[in-house]
Amino acid sequence: MTVFHSQRRSARAEELAVQRPFAGDLLEFYVRLIRFQENLRQQIEIALPIPASVNASLGEPELSEMGARFASFLSMVEAHGPQRSAAASHELRACAPEFRRALLSSAWREAGSRDAAGLLARAFLQPYAELLRDRASVRPFNGTDAFCSHCNRKPVVGVLRPKSEGAARWLVCSFCSNEWEFRRLVCPACGEENDRKLPVYTASDFDYVRMECCESCKTYLKTVDLTKNGLAEPVVDEIASVPLDLWARDRGYAKLQTNILGL
Repeated sequence: MTVFHSQRRSARAEELAVQRPFAGDLLEFYVRLIRFQENLRQQIEIALPIPASVNASLGEPELSEMGARFASFLSMVEAHGPQRSAAASHELRACAPEFRRALLSSAWREAGSRDAAGLLARAFLQPYAELLRDRASVRPFNGTDAFCSHCNRKPVVGVLRPKSEGAARWLVCSFCSNEWEFRRLVCPACGEENDRKLPVYTASDFDYVRMECCESCKTYLKTVDLTKNGLAEPVVDEIASVPLDLWARDRGYAKLQTNILGL
């Protein structure tokens, strides 16, 4: 995450915290999280050699350097985070440093942990993953793979951007924030292509956030339509539209990938 991107996301989160009071606490914490990540990236960019791949393992130098900074991250979350994250941070701070380092190593390797401890580790490691992605060479992509070509994680949100006379869909990685173009009428979870099984829902309060659902696998992905709201920041607006997640859950849909806050 470059400084420019983090500042833009912070500004959007602060704006939406005022516009969407129901998500105000989440967005205020997200701003703190973004600022911590920005500082962490600057520190590790100086302290660590940068390997050529996001798939590189966390060796002893990386675990030592990152592990030493994990405790301060947990203190920040315990003081300002949502209840579930704060409680998990409190428990992790009481654990031995070796346990926390093992958690970081596991979270780096594993793509789909949804427990509170795993989500905290993912949020902490994200700046390093983004830094490695920025340094990596561009990888070819055929537009049909729903997993990130850099770190093999699932997308957290979709984006519709203007293209020719219509719009193209892009997916945003939940870990390294890589973006890649992806076919619009395909479920990124199971590959379903029958448009009658791929309903799209919107709500008047979030008319630029599409709920792209799949009746075959009962998953959904939010997609932020920049052709309707060019001021949106997809990762931030995805968090701010949390009532849509509750709507989807009540109708039996499961989210393809939780966001950085575990929602």
